Amino acid sequence: MDFSWMAWTLPTALFFGTIAALLVGMGIWEYVSPGGNPRIGLLRFETTRGDRLFISLLGSAFIHLIWLGLTNANLWWALALSLVYAIGVFRYV
Repeated sequence: MDFSWMAWTLPTALFFGTIAALLVGMGIWEYVSPGGNPRIGLLRFETTRGDRLFISLLGSAFIHLIWLGLTNANLWWALALSLVYAIGVFRYV
């Protein structure tokens, strides 16, 4: 296959590798401990581990887009903010 249309830089590879590792890790976690540990959190509806992962990934994408649109600061700060956000989602949602 020809992937020359995409800029396969180290950050791009790390991004997709991280997403793949998260999905594999969540699959292994579900295999070891089935059920997804559903609970009702801050949003007042039942969420599972997979739901919380999806919410944290979606929110992180928006954090990065807003960061790119509003600041010229380094994206590592957006990553740090996204990690704090993801920890909060897994803890309280």
